[in-house]
Amino acid sequence: MSRSPMIVRTVPALRRTLDGLRARKATIALVPTMGALHDGHVSLVRLAKRRARKVIVSIFVNPAQFAPTEDFGSYPRTWKADVSKLAAEDVDLIWNPDVEVMYPEGFATRIVPEGPAIAGLEDRFRPHFFGGVATVVGKLFTQVRPDFAIFGEKDFQQLRVVAQMAGDLDLGVKVMGSRTVRERDGLAMSSRNVYLTSAERQVAPVLYRAIKESAQRLRAGDDVETAMAGGAELIANAGLVLDYFEARHAETLAPIAAAKDGPVRILVAARLGKTRLIDNIGV
Repeated sequence: MSRSPMIVRTVPALRRTLDGLRARKATIALVPTMGALHDGHVSLVRLAKRRARKVIVSIFVNPAQFAPTEDFGSYPRTWKADVSKLAAEDVDLIWNPDVEVMYPEGFATRIVPEGPAIAGLEDRFRPHFFGGVATVVGKLFTQVRPDFAIFGEKDFQQLRVVAQMAGDLDLGVKVMGSRTVRERDGLAMSSRNVYLTSAERQVAPVLYRAIKESAQRLRAGDDVETAMAGGAELIANAGLVLDYFEARHAETLAPIAAAKDGPVRILVAARLGKTRLIDNIGV
């Protein structure tokens, strides 16, 4: 029978609890989330449980990573269902601060990441995003001081940004990526998939088909321009509006001229109706 996780909402209470765990020499893994949990998040929790004795999941919808025109107010919030899912996975603690705890009055410090954060992918279309992510994840890492932190590979540029930050700032956290979890038709699981209409939901898996097709062409020896053109055409013909569709170096996210410049990652972002979808695949 699953047990309910401890729910903590203030930094002093969090630190008292963590001090008790460390006194017992427990290793700690953190899974940062914004809630609206799905099977992709559950897979992160399960990887965390394999890596550490104690697992902490943070649930915080971070206003610093939303532009004024984005969906902060309407972002899905499913607290009761989230707690139930985490209880079923025997998570030890849910860290659920409110905005005033994370950004108290007078808060005036931001982390401004570079490197993979300015690769010309997500940052081209959401220039505010990685500063907000780096700041909140930096806070989470210093609050929890985990041994491991688990992030999904679906947000691949974010994963690279966070790993770079943790290393650059000597935060003592091993950042680990977990493979993208997909629906049966290939669509990458995302909390924002609930925004898709039923008709759009039928179209959305074209992103995965396109990146798979381009990856296969690269493996078969096609040049980068030819391989990527086919996938981009498939997406456009399905009615999506591309933000980017690119083959990049999987570690630095720098552009590549040929597959031999790899390891290679194909990354895509496109808009379908009111929903913006992202995905990626290793070549």
